[in-house]
Amino acid sequence: MQAIQIFLTILGVLVLSLIAIYALFPRSLFAFFRNALRRKGKLTEKSVKVGEMIWPYLEGGPATGEPLVLLHGFGGDKDNWAMYAPEMVGKYRLIAPDLPGFGENTRDIGRDYDMVTQAARVRDFLDAMGIEKCHIGGNSMGGFVALRFALDYPERLLSMTLFNNAGVVGANESELQKEALAGKNPLEIHSADDVKRMLAFVAHKPMKVPGQFRKIFYEDFSAHRELLDKIFWTLVDDGTVKPLNDQLGRVKTPTLIIWGRHDQLIDVSCVDVLEQGIPNAESIIFEDVGHVPMIENPKGTAKRQLEFLAKH
Repeated sequence: MQAIQIFLTILGVLVLSLIAIYALFPRSLFAFFRNALRRKGKLTEKSVKVGEMIWPYLEGGPATGEPLVLLHGFGGDKDNWAMYAPEMVGKYRLIAPDLPGFGENTRDIGRDYDMVTQAARVRDFLDAMGIEKCHIGGNSMGGFVALRFALDYPERLLSMTLFNNAGVVGANESELQKEALAGKNPLEIHSADDVKRMLAFVAHKPMKVPGQFRKIFYEDFSAHRELLDKIFWTLVDDGTVKPLNDQLGRVKTPTLIIWGRHDQLIDVSCVDVLEQGIPNAESIIFEDVGHVPMIENPKGTAKRQLEFLAKH
């Protein structure tokens, strides 16, 4: 009985400590959970100097494995791939950087963030990493950067995987397109509670995020609101006013297209445009998934990407 009482006392102290940390130091607890995801994915945080910028990135998998470079979407960062990493690091050298303008990379409103410029920066990142050729993948904006990279630097790629990528216009307008055409940015966060709306907009079945963590998301967005607004409208202009629909035939890189049926940001009708436009492309559409399949369905998404990579 005494042992049970001691155990319950220790457990109670631990629970109270977690509650106190959550209330008083939510960022420390958030970092703890973030680092736990990194450890599960066998990811290590590193950085490399690229020109005048320092690029932070996560890396995992065998050093001699074929490089798999994964690019996050708008408002995201390198940790968007942490839940996906455990499925991929067995064979491939996974590298997930913070793109300029996001995460811990340079966030300078005076720089350009159009897709041609961002693709050139990814090339410079690969040069700094000593990577001659790689598999590339990107979600949303990151997929747009990857597609632009495939057009501008095809000799640097072994394959490309597009996860609900921006950059093309489908037959049907998405909710984001409708909002943007009305001059609104639906990805803008107006309060800590508004984070719930944004997450429900992005994911078909969003995870519940505790209030203190929603506050962190809001604070981080607010700190860079002007820059994020600039990048959003640059992305809208590049993707809807000057889409790559008529350039897809020039993509020679073997391409896998992955999409969530219930994407509200970029309509699933874009899959037909991509598959018909890119020579020898193949696609998979997941049911009950929204805009971020690598987060909403990491195992199923990784299975299809691994099957694809094995062929290339």
